[in-house]
Amino acid sequence: MRLADKVALVTGSARGIGKAIVERFAAEGAVVVISDVANETAARETLAGLEKNGSKGRVEMFDVGDAAQVDAAVANILAAQGRIDILVNNAGITRDNLLMRMSEEDFDAVVRTNLKGTFLLTKAVSRHMIKQRGGRIINMSSVVGLMGNAGQSNYSAAKAGIAGFTKSMARELGSRGITVNAIAPGFIQTAMTASLPEAVQKSFMEQIPLKRFAAPEEVAELALYLATDGAGYVTGQVIGINGGLYM
Repeated sequence: MRLADKVALVTGSARGIGKAIVERFAAEGAVVVISDVANETAARETLAGLEKNGSKGRVEMFDVGDAAQVDAAVANILAAQGRIDILVNNAGITRDNLLMRMSEEDFDAVVRTNLKGTFLLTKAVSRHMIKQRGGRIINMSSVVGLMGNAGQSNYSAAKAGIAGFTKSMARELGSRGITVNAIAPGFIQTAMTASLPEAVQKSFMEQIPLKRFAAPEEVAELALYLATDGAGYVTGQVIGINGGLYM
């Protein structure tokens, strides 16, 4: 098992891509920490499914955009598990609208969760990783952070910020044996994309050379690779997984 006895914290992991990542990590022997801000029922259902298969984990509910909650959650995990080897900053929200209709509150909310949350978790966890002289940090960017998207100026800005933040952290933490990379997914089969009208899904599909959306498990496979020893010389990269939508 490639992650035997590693402790992995994955934010926003009660469902969707985050859930697929904790399931994949657990299958490779990791002790996983499932995190969400509000959906504790889904988080505990995910944990129960993992435990049924013999995996180990815990649920830690907190708001990634609140520094005090982040610090308390990291302290709880360290007290229980003794270490954090892998951090996946996956928590994210959308508040889509055209710029002229977008409220300041919706812009701030997306930046707070997606970008500030990544900053706060990385700061809190990297302190410990520096002491243990190693770790893996994986940030979730997006294809729209690279190419932009009408109606998502807040989301695109936050995800582009994550790409730049990842490169800076890779430079700061590399000498301590910590790699920092980002994944930039395109359209993924989640509840959010499933709720789009069929005509909208079709129009998106026509722009993708592979003519399909990705499964969350495909993103999880990339996250798994970046978390393993085999990716020890990969850092500072923003890796797209978008079916050729953006090259």
